[in-house]
Amino acid sequence: MLEYLPGYIGVDIGGTNLRGALARSNGEIVSRFRLKSAIADGADSFLERLTEEIHQLLRDASGYGLQVQGIGIGIPGLIGTDGTIHSSVNLRPLEGLNLSRLLADRLQLPVVSANDANLIALGEVWAGAGRGIQSAVVITIGTGLGSGLILDGKLWTGAGGFAAEFGHVTVEPEGLSCPCGNRGCLEQYVSAAALSRYGRGRTPEELALLAQAGDPAACAAFEKIGYWLGTALAGLVNLLNLEGIIIGGGVSAGFDLFEPMLRKTVQQRAFPQIFEQLTLCRAALGDDAGLVGGALLAAVQKQDR
Repeated sequence: MLEYLPGYIGVDIGGTNLRGALARSNGEIVSRFRLKSAIADGADSFLERLTEEIHQLLRDASGYGLQVQGIGIGIPGLIGTDGTIHSSVNLRPLEGLNLSRLLADRLQLPVVSANDANLIALGEVWAGAGRGIQSAVVITIGTGLGSGLILDGKLWTGAGGFAAEFGHVTVEPEGLSCPCGNRGCLEQYVSAAALSRYGRGRTPEELALLAQAGDPAACAAFEKIGYWLGTALAGLVNLLNLEGIIIGGGVSAGFDLFEPMLRKTVQQRAFPQIFEQLTLCRAALGDDAGLVGGALLAAVQKQDR
């Protein structure tokens, strides 16, 4: 008689794409799906499509000798510890819903939800660039700036589940307006949009090519990213004495272009004793980080029960 090993499903919900993966308990992905989120069609339609895709992964599991023990879902926005979606700018039809509970009822499996950047952090620290590191911040620089904190090997979500909104740390008190309602948030100075603004409207990809060719204005745009991010991160590592800073997201494709200024700024502003023990590197898992993190979160929840 075949003895099945535990397997887990990670789901990454974005405003544009909906992705999921079946993984072994070590985070190795063996099957996956990808389709358009089509969130404009409404919550009911979205749930039907997501449930159908997860059912297919459940059918795939037996072929890999796996029995799915739980599901972890990454959602952009403010996600409560109970799984309620309090705010998600790109997924408005899902706001107010408890996606974990709805899917658990449909699938008869344990389901846990968390902010998508938190799951990216889990994936990178447990199975990516941060292996062996116990305390780290994982920064995701894309359209905005997301982050996740791993402290003493565990995801830190705070009292209500909303921790690690590092993109909304104020770095310029009377600075640029942010959609969150504040002014001078880090996200307004470190993001794809900020990089394009520094580069007079050019895309990050165009700026990267120019900077690699030595264009002074393009190089300066990436240096600004490094300066602002380094300034904020120095305060964070001084506060928490972190072991690692891991940088991912679309803008991290230009990591080599802003890393020297980033490293220089952190070194100048952090305590020497803290900086000497700090690992600063680029993320390793790419788009799979959130999927792996979701699967691993489901595994941890299973162990804790």
